[in-house]
Amino acid sequence: MERLVRLAVALQSCGRVGMPSDQLVRIAGFESSADPTSQLGRELRQMRALGWQIDNIAPHGEDGVYRMTSVDNRLRLKLTPAQQAALQRAVLLADRADLVERLGLPATPRTAAVSAVVPGGPHDARLATVIRAVRMRCLLHFLYAGSTRTVHPDSVRAQNGTWYLRAFEDTANRMKVFVVSRMSEVSADSPQTARTFPRERHPGLHPMSWQIDPPVEVTLRAPVEYVPDVERWLGRPVSYRDLGGEVELMYVVTHRAALRARIYQLGTRVQLVGPEDVRREMLTELTEMAGE
Repeated sequence: MERLVRLAVALQSCGRVGMPSDQLVRIAGFESSADPTSQLGRELRQMRALGWQIDNIAPHGEDGVYRMTSVDNRLRLKLTPAQQAALQRAVLLADRADLVERLGLPATPRTAAVSAVVPGGPHDARLATVIRAVRMRCLLHFLYAGSTRTVHPDSVRAQNGTWYLRAFEDTANRMKVFVVSRMSEVSADSPQTARTFPRERHPGLHPMSWQIDPPVEVTLRAPVEYVPDVERWLGRPVSYRDLGGEVELMYVVTHRAALRARIYQLGTRVQLVGPEDVRREMLTELTEMAGE
C-alpha cells in the first residue's frame, strides 16, 4: 500500500505532463528487480483496479510515460458499467463538461460542446529554451526579479496553466523554483555544462520527507525491540549501528518539527543523541510546553 501511495503522489504531481516509466520504477523501488517493467505494470494495473485513471501517453514503440487523471474513483468502485453509462448520459444532457473527466466516466465520443477544457500555459521561445536546458543539462541564464540569475536546471512542470522551473542557484546555494513567464533575456550554454543533483526519493505524503529545513544528520538510539516502532514513525534510516542490545540510527532530517513530534510519540522508546543544536531545540520546546 505504501508503494501505491508513492506512485499515486508522483503521478499526481506531474499532472498532464506524465512521468517516465524509469522514474516510476525508482520511486516504486524496483531498480534491482529482474523485470522492473513487469512489476511496475502490475502495480499500475492494481491502481486502475482501485479506480484510478492511468494512461500511457508515450508514442508507440517508445518507453512508457504515464499520466494519472484525478477522478472520483468511488464511482468506479460502487457503480456498475451500466450505471456509469447512465450517469455519463445525464452529464452530457446537463452540458457539464467539467464533470465528464472529474467523475472518471467511461471513455466514449463526446461532442466538442461538452469536451473538457484543460488550461495550458503559453509555450513560447522562452519556455522552449528552458525545456532544452533541462533536457540537455545546459547552464541557464536569465533576468528575474531585477537580478541576473545563473542556474543549473533540474526540472520543469506546469500547474494551473503556469510553467515552473526548479533549478539550483549557486549564489543562493539551494534549489529554487522560478516562474518561467517572469523570466526575460533567457539563454542556455552548451549541453552538459550544468551540474546534476541527487533526486529526492519521492514527493512523499510523510511529513518527514518534506523539505522545510536545511538537511541535518540526526542520530537516535533505541533498544533493538523498539527499532520497528522508530521506523514506523520516522521511516527507514540512512544507516544502522549495532551497539549490542541497542541500535544507533542515523536520519537526514529536513523537517525538525515533524521529527520532534514523532519522538514525543515514541517517548522513552527512543533517545535523541545529537547533534546538540537539535537537542537544544527539543529541550526548549519541552520547557515551553511545561510552562517553565
